[in-house]
Amino acid sequence: MDPINVDFGNKNVVPETPKGSTWKKVVASLLVSLVVAGVTYYFMLPALNFKAFELYIYLGVVIMSYIAAFGVFSKAYFRPEYMEYAKNKVKIPLVLIGVLVVVVIIGSLIGAEIFRAKDYAKLIDVKEGNFAEEVAEIDFSSVPRLDKDSSNMLATRALGDLSDYVSQFVVNEYYSTQINYKGTPVRVQSLEYGDVFKWLKNTKNGIPAYIIVDMTTQKAEPVRLEEGMKYSPAEHFNEYLIRHVRFKYPTLMLGDPSFEIDETGRPFWIVPVLDKTIGLFGGTDVIGAVVVDSINGNTTLISTSLDGTTKLPTDKFATDKEFQWIDRIYSSTIVNQQYNFYGKYNKGFLNSIIGQENVRVTSSGYNYLALNDDVYMYTGVTSISSDQSIIGFVLINQRTKEAVYYQQAGALEETARTSAQGKVQEKGYVATFPLLLNVSGEPTYFMALKDASQFVKMYAMVNVEQSTIVGVGSTLTECIENYASELEKSGVNVDVDVDSMGNEETPDEPKVETVDVTGTVQEIRSVITGGETYFYIKLADNATYYKVAVKDAEKIVILNVGDSITFVVDKDATGDIVTVKNVK
Repeated sequence: MDPINVDFGNKNVVPETPKGSTWKKVVASLLVSLVVAGVTYYFMLPALNFKAFELYIYLGVVIMSYIAAFGVFSKAYFRPEYMEYAKNKVKIPLVLIGVLVVVVIIGSLIGAEIFRAKDYAKLIDVKEGNFAEEVAEIDFSSVPRLDKDSSNMLATRALGDLSDYVSQFVVNEYYSTQINYKGTPVRVQSLEYGDVFKWLKNTKNGIPAYIIVDMTTQKAEPVRLEEGMKYSPAEHFNEYLIRHVRFKYPTLMLGDPSFEIDETGRPFWIVPVLDKTIGLFGGTDVIGAVVVDSINGNTTLISTSLDGTTKLPTDKFATDKEFQWIDRIYSSTIVNQQYNFYGKYNKGFLNSIIGQENVRVTSSGYNYLALNDDVYMYTGVTSISSDQSIIGFVLINQRTKEAVYYQQAGALEETARTSAQGKVQEKGYVATFPLLLNVSGEPTYFMALKDASQFVKMYAMVNVEQSTIVGVGSTLTECIENYASELEKSGVNVDVDVDSMGNEETPDEPKVETVDVTGTVQEIRSVITGGETYFYIKLADNATYYKVAVKDAEKIVILNVGDSITFVVDKDATGDIVTVKNVK
């Protein structure tokens, strides 16, 4: 091998040049980087917007691919004597990488909270309200009695009623959105394919149904669609929701989508459009949304502007009658973050660290409340210097971002949960995150008590000002009567209208008339969904399949074809599949 004739200590020495023309290596490297750019864009889906941090990562990947490709074509990685040549030819790409880094650093600094605290405090406009005057005594028929975990459990059980789909689809627990549907608080839950093979089998027809869970009656109902949902986060390739929206709106920064239905029950995806309002990367806010018809993929761009001004190329607004059914444009994460900016920085950054006058932050969790046909995020507010109690709470409209703060001293939500759980500690029930309600003028935490299976078994009310005043009951009537009794023992008289409490049946044991169905087992099928095993049993001379959960009747696993059995079912139950209440 010839000796290497490169003297790196002498700047006048010309680096050894590999064979072949330089421009061909440049062209080949550009082609490689173009392929990398296309493939990376397809999967990364960055917004072509200089306020999008991911754009800089994307550009960096593409530039680095060019540098790497040129190194390969010039054989610099295999022949050290060609390395100096390669470095000289990629100086411009290296400079571009440096420019990207500088832009990111400067952009982050000019939007840093330490320099722009007042601007962060103005991201959300918070009004002061009066709890006693503005928060009306609640109608319990509109109070959600379930949380997301319980809703997911009920939705998974309801999926078992879709016997022809139960083995192909599962409940998508992430996309569970609480909305007002025809005046009732419900959660709508999308389905997703069980795995990639089931996606291959079913994607042509799309997702065939969604599930509605009534947050007050605790009933879950599958809704079959005449035409399946072909656009969702469960899809791949061009029907993947965010990719579908990105190709239509390449410059828009997109937030996490939420699943909703309009008043006719047609399913849509609401994809928030984000903007960075402080510096280059700071002050995340929502300026609109892309409304996507999940069945045909049609999109509509709307603005959240209330005064007619918008940064979006659209004359459609979230306040238009056409879009009044939308309940969630602002995510809880964004409005919670913005309120914390307001609470921390309303008197400047320095005050948030030294002195901390009037500095307040949200408590450890949040819940949702249906008011005036809108959905509001509720969370308690504490002083940053003492998190042992709340000093108030805030309600934020998830469609308009209207925020109202109510001053109300009292126990933290976690303290209320502990008090409620302590009242029934022998049962081991867990309390949902509380909602703050007005019960006959008394600020009161309301929560459901769940067992280990996520079933709501009881209800609890805890007085905000005196967390030792607790009322529990298996029904709302019993709960509030016990709560009123506890208040009276403490010298507080309340006048409660129990007729406004809605369904008074025990949460898990509705009083319905049943009948016995006896027959000989002709066919047995089983399926596992949501981690639970169900048997579908067909009796001789009977077209119906009877659905039995193993956890409710363990001996069902030793049942054989030809055995005689008696099922207890609802008297009015009809259809191809009937859920069994009991087995004899």
